[in-house]
Amino acid sequence: MKSAVRGAVERGAAGAVLTALLLGGGTVACSKGAAREPRMTPAAAVAVAAKNADAVTSVHYRMKGTVPGAGRVGGEAVMSVKPLAMSMKMTAEDQAVDGPVEIRLVGKAMYVGGGARMAKEMDGKSWVKFDMSALGADKQLNGDQLGAGRADQNPAQESTFLTASKNVKKLGTETVDGVRTTHYEGTLTLADLRASLKGKDRATRERREKSIDQYEKMGADTITMDMWMDGASHTKQFRMRSDTPEGRLDMTITFLDFNKPVTVTAPPAEDTVDLGDMMKDAAQG
Repeated sequence: MKSAVRGAVERGAAGAVLTALLLGGGTVACSKGAAREPRMTPAAAVAVAAKNADAVTSVHYRMKGTVPGAGRVGGEAVMSVKPLAMSMKMTAEDQAVDGPVEIRLVGKAMYVGGGARMAKEMDGKSWVKFDMSALGADKQLNGDQLGAGRADQNPAQESTFLTASKNVKKLGTETVDGVRTTHYEGTLTLADLRASLKGKDRATRERREKSIDQYEKMGADTITMDMWMDGASHTKQFRMRSDTPEGRLDMTITFLDFNKPVTVTAPPAEDTVDLGDMMKDAAQG
């Protein structure tokens, strides 16, 4: 059973989890109004959107693109920041996964549902539970490999990184998902991101450092970032692009709603395998 679970995770669930938790955020808006032309520089406009990110308590978004090591991915998710909770369905087109993989975060637990294929390999149970606080106990299947190392990240932080760019420019106005927006673009390096942490409070620094470390592990040193901002100075969409040793990073996040109640429930216990318990049993055996 242990090898079957590990195999199911490594083939599809882990890749989807890493992708989902690695990429996903920005301040959002669903206003259908026209974009205002802010009477400020592009850098100042982007800074206003970044400040608005602090008010985000939950997001509903979809994602599509390519991720180094995972290939083509897509999905949709809702996430609450406080308390932390998330429900996400992901597809990994270049991985051997039958249908979408579902990820749920409830409290300190992460659940990965692999559907019929996973159930076939786990005596009919289609969910695996990971205790995120104990994942480091098994050095061959740790939190970084599962993506849990970023599970506590506020997804509204990623789009704020454009403020670290020294060459933000306005490209014009575009309609995104029915919302008229202003399109901005800039490039930045990991060194720029680290420099931007100066003067930030401890909690903000720790959150952003985790994101920066994740990009560093991918080899994404220089990033091109696009932001589409609505008339209320909220980010409606953003895109991250970078060439890495493991392939192309090119992910677009589109926001559908924000600051709405989010309720995520754990899967039924009878349909769930606790990986931690399995590993303990295996060790004792």
